[in-house]
Amino acid sequence: MPREIQVTSILNKTKRRDPWFLDDYTINLYSSCSFNCLYCYIRGSKYGHNLETSLSVKTNAIELLDRQLYNRAKKGQYGIIVVSSATDPYLQIEKKYELTRQALQLIAKYRFPVHIITKSDLVNRDYDILHQIDKTAILPDDLKKPLGRGVIISYSFSTLEDSIGAIFEPGATAPSLRLQSLESTLQEGFLSGVSMMPLLPFISDTTAHLDVLFTAFKTVKAHYVMPASITLFGSGKADSKTLILKAIQKHFPELEARYQTYFQDSSELPAYYKTAFEKKMKSLSQEYDIRQRILI
Repeated sequence: MPREIQVTSILNKTKRRDPWFLDDYTINLYSSCSFNCLYCYIRGSKYGHNLETSLSVKTNAIELLDRQLYNRAKKGQYGIIVVSSATDPYLQIEKKYELTRQALQLIAKYRFPVHIITKSDLVNRDYDILHQIDKTAILPDDLKKPLGRGVIISYSFSTLEDSIGAIFEPGATAPSLRLQSLESTLQEGFLSGVSMMPLLPFISDTTAHLDVLFTAFKTVKAHYVMPASITLFGSGKADSKTLILKAIQKHFPELEARYQTYFQDSSELPAYYKTAFEKKMKSLSQEYDIRQRILI
C-alpha cells in the first residue's frame, strides 16, 4: 500500500521553459513510481531498490493546486503545466485516488495548458477533460501562434518489444498497449507523439529496432518523435547504473563488456556515440518525415 502524505506545495515554476517538453510549470501528484524503470533518473537510496515500495500519495495535492492555480490565473501567469516530471501521472493507484483526473479538472477550470507525459494507456479515461482543456486553455503569448492549442500528450517508449520492456520497465504498461493508446489519442485529434527516451545501446538503438519504432510511429501518424540516448547514475545497489548493468549481465551477457566500457567511469555515453546517434536520428526523422520536436 502507498503511504499517504501531505505536502506544502504542488505547482512548481520552472526557471526556464525546456525546448523539448515546453514546461512552464510541473506537478507531481505522486512520489516515487510503481513503473519501476531500471534507468529512471530519480533512482537511488532515497526510494530504494524497488520504487513501488516507496510510493506516496500527496493527499492534499488537489487543495493546494486549486489555491496555487487560482493565484497564478489571477495574475495572468499562464503557462504549460507538465504532468508529471518525476513520476507517471497514470500509475495503477491513479485508478483508486484519481488525483490526476481531479488535477486536470482544476487545470481546465483555470484554463491552463497541459502536457501529459506517460507510459500508461489510462490517459484514455480523461479524454473528456483533455478536450475541454485543448479548446479553452490560455496560452503564453509566445506559444499562441506556434502551438495554438491547450493539450500535448507524449507517450514514453524505450522499445516496442514487450519482452524487452518487461526487463527494463517491469511495472509499466506494455509497449504494445502504449502504442494502441497513442493511436487512439491521435485519432481523438490531440497533438500527440513520442518521447523516445532512453534508447538502450545495442538493444533498441540498432538500425533494425529503430526502423520498427519509426515505422510504427509513422503508421499511427505521430506528430513528433523526440529521441535521446541513456544516462546512468550511481554505484549504489538502488542506482540506475547498477541496476542496468545487472540486467545486461543477466539478459544480454554478450553486451556486458560494451556496457562496462561505456559506463564504468562515466554516467554518459562517449562523445563519438552521441555524435553518431544524433546523425542517425536526424536521418531517420527525415526519412520517415516525423519532426524531432513538439514545435518546429
